[in-house]
Amino acid sequence: MAYTSANQLELLQTAEAVAREKNIEPRLVVEAMEESLARAAKSRYGAEMDIRVAIDRKTGKATFTRVRTVVEDEELENYQAEFTVAQAKEYMEDPEVGQQFVEEVPPVELGRIAAQSAKQVILQKVREAERDKQYEEFKDRAGTIINALVKREEYGNVIVDVGSGEAVLRRNEKIGREAYRPNDRIRCYIKEVRREQRGPQIFLSRTAPEFMAELFKMEVPEIYEGIIEIKAVARDPGSRAKIAVISYDNSIDPVGACVGMRGSRVQAVVNELQGEKIDIIPWNEDMPTFLVNALQPAEVSKVVLDEEAGKIEVVVPDEQLSLAIGRRGQNVRLASQLTGLDIDIMTEEEESKRRQAEFELRTKLFMDTLDLDEFFAQLLVSEGFTNLEEVAYVELGELLVIEGVDDDTAAELQARARDYLEAKAKKAMDAARELGVEDSLINFEGLTPQMLEALGKDGVKTLEDFATCADWELAGGWTTEGGERVKDDGVLEPFDVSLEEAQNMVMTARVMLGWVDPADLVGDVEEDDELSEEAEA
Repeated sequence: MAYTSANQLELLQTAEAVAREKNIEPRLVVEAMEESLARAAKSRYGAEMDIRVAIDRKTGKATFTRVRTVVEDEELENYQAEFTVAQAKEYMEDPEVGQQFVEEVPPVELGRIAAQSAKQVILQKVREAERDKQYEEFKDRAGTIINALVKREEYGNVIVDVGSGEAVLRRNEKIGREAYRPNDRIRCYIKEVRREQRGPQIFLSRTAPEFMAELFKMEVPEIYEGIIEIKAVARDPGSRAKIAVISYDNSIDPVGACVGMRGSRVQAVVNELQGEKIDIIPWNEDMPTFLVNALQPAEVSKVVLDEEAGKIEVVVPDEQLSLAIGRRGQNVRLASQLTGLDIDIMTEEEESKRRQAEFELRTKLFMDTLDLDEFFAQLLVSEGFTNLEEVAYVELGELLVIEGVDDDTAAELQARARDYLEAKAKKAMDAARELGVEDSLINFEGLTPQMLEALGKDGVKTLEDFATCADWELAGGWTTEGGERVKDDGVLEPFDVSLEEAQNMVMTARVMLGWVDPADLVGDVEEDDELSEEAEA
């Protein structure tokens, strides 16, 4: 039996009108109508019943049906929407669990309250459809620039009209003290699009480094075409920025192309960013060279890179120090962001004093441990020897290049160094044994007597103790407490054990104890390699 009305096509006409007005598919409106009619029928026939409504997409005819599902005897809970196999035999031939019995029921005319309820359901469904459409429209536009119209300001956050909805430019994403009035035109970077309960949230930014990169892409055709690439951007929003560029065409100067004729291209970006000064820097694969460029306009005398620690030391002439650091540390901070390295800046005088102090310290070390006079110890340091291990185990020929050293002297130097190191190792091993360090740990490959002593002092005395250690407990690391980075000292950190080496040693110990299956370990390594390859790609 079908739902009849004065005009059955009225439902479809209403659906199409709402769909046009809200710019969504008519199908979604019809589905909302079906759900609202089903709710009205349930209020008439009983909420426990499974009542469904289907509206014919051509005629507008609404058909009401009651659905009952066949379930196991013990699973029967809802007598109105479910029945057992035995009960179903009255209506069906050979019923099976999971089958549904569908029968038409008389249609329900909507009363005033039911009609109001149906309207609410339809409005809700339409709102959800609008939100889904807005999310689908903007989720792929994250990472691009949008032109919007300012609607209002709430607690410092700017709400803007983006056509099919609203977006938010948060207070901390504005440049400096930017202020906007309703109906002002504004250009922003779509930083993030999130699907939330109250609808899609579109977050904009004008301080993101990517905003500057996208602006340059709009102003410089060579960047848009891929001839020039922006490799890195660092910003102090509204004040100063550095951008590193590289050209894949030898005939095109990347810096000149970004600056433009009489600075026209870069000036267009500067005007959009409220006068932010922009340093355009040629990118270089060689990190020290790149850093020298990044610290412009300061001149650099020398660069010392420690790749493992991710640190770099920069030596500048005394009169260039303030320029290299910049006002409130701005220049060095931006250069650090651009290169991804911690930068230590010192003057030539400071570096000279430090080198002199290191020279004296190493000289004293060789004098005290090898029983040498000051002149001979200084010769060793001058040739680049920094510790006893280098003297003890270096090729004999490397000692013979020192002025005044013959075969006998070189052999004597090595013998003294080895004797001292062996005595020191024996003393550390005796101390470790006194602390209770057991043979299971002493025989573990990769741990020196000095390391064993340090572990014993920290209460790590067996292979089991060692296997329970975390890699950062051995090699050291950083944790964040209350928003600040705090240094965690590692037991083996003084011996230059890296985090990766600590991790390998701990896993080896766990395999030896049978805690970890080596096959699982291989799988993890392969997975890590795949992730690394994906990241590089």
